[in-house]
Amino acid sequence: MSSHVISSVTLPDDTVTDLFVEDGRFVAERPVGAEVIDAAGLRALPGLVDLHVHLREPGREDAETVASGSLAAARGGFTAVFAMANTQPVTDTAETAERVLDLGAAAGHCRVFPIGAITKGLAGKELSEMLLMHRSRAQVTVFSDDGSCVMDAGLMRRALEWVKPFDGVLAQHSQDSSLAGPSACCHEGELSGRLGLPGWPPVAESVIIARDVALAEATGSRLHVCHISTAEGVDVVRWAKRRGIRVTAEATPHHIYLDTSNLSGYDTTFKVNPPLRTDEHIEAVREALADGTIDIVATDHAPHAPQDKDHAFVDARPGMLGLEQALAVVQEVMVDTGRLTWAQVAERMSHAPARIGRAEGHGRPIAVGEPANLVLLDPTRRAVVDRAATASRSHNNPYHGRDLPDPVELTMWQGRITHRR
Repeated sequence: MSSHVISSVTLPDDTVTDLFVEDGRFVAERPVGAEVIDAAGLRALPGLVDLHVHLREPGREDAETVASGSLAAARGGFTAVFAMANTQPVTDTAETAERVLDLGAAAGHCRVFPIGAITKGLAGKELSEMLLMHRSRAQVTVFSDDGSCVMDAGLMRRALEWVKPFDGVLAQHSQDSSLAGPSACCHEGELSGRLGLPGWPPVAESVIIARDVALAEATGSRLHVCHISTAEGVDVVRWAKRRGIRVTAEATPHHIYLDTSNLSGYDTTFKVNPPLRTDEHIEAVREALADGTIDIVATDHAPHAPQDKDHAFVDARPGMLGLEQALAVVQEVMVDTGRLTWAQVAERMSHAPARIGRAEGHGRPIAVGEPANLVLLDPTRRAVVDRAATASRSHNNPYHGRDLPDPVELTMWQGRITHRR
């Protein structure tokens, strides 16, 4: 392995120091013959960890592959991502989970952890091979039917009981489909009525979170709330944490930055599930991310090929890209406004997601003896986002044309540079 000296870098706690990297780890002594990286004016964070991405392979390689998606992750400062199970075939067996693991290893851009489905085929009827997936080489610890909510309370309870012995976690897409029609695609409110778009009411999120935290309390198991987007949902999570229930939650960059006004032109780039919300919900999510009620930022990176997006708004597939601009949005909304320090960004985007997903070797401190996973940032740099410049195979980037921070200078995974500006 190559060795590196990262000189005059600022750590999350604002300490300025030199970092020495050899054999994939931070070491105490300056390596002989090391490459010197001048990091004066740059800030180092531990390599970012994304608990929620869609890499589409196997089955939809026209939209994304594990290689292209993990390269986008490296460009965004991530050294580990968790790949959702809604592939074709679904990741509901040990063999499929191991296939995703191997695709990530072959790509070599970051560590790819497979997420296993909770139910077979994401159909919500029968539990998947969760224990076998955990015992496989993939060692799956996170399970989700993301894209679909596990609506059967009894099945959800059994799933929580199944993962408890190995301290697995269920990541729920909290959305009660019975509270809106099958074509719901917009936040329910004045705008949905004016645009003639079927609406998702905020209560559709909070009632499922309330049910699931009660089940988590009854079973003593771990629950993770995916892409929380409403003030009501935040209130339920805050209540559950006060009771000591083992619940964690994530917010996406787009739910803390983009609002319903983006839908006024029927641009399907902005169709996402759960939908973009109004200001009062955005503010509640920002506040909860700042005070720690929401534990992490996760992108819900969801690439789509043109044939899936080029439809009427109601018929287009929901989802948007997120990996390459995630840190930019967090800096713009949370850091530059004084709501989070860089040390807190390290917690929300590295330490905490690694703990939740039990990502061994990730989310560790930048310290001697630890794996050399880091991202170097220039917080002063800005750029206009160009969707054509992405590493992803898809271009459904909601930040296209926006002037945002462009902080990521270099990403290092296990001592190897995986991205450099």
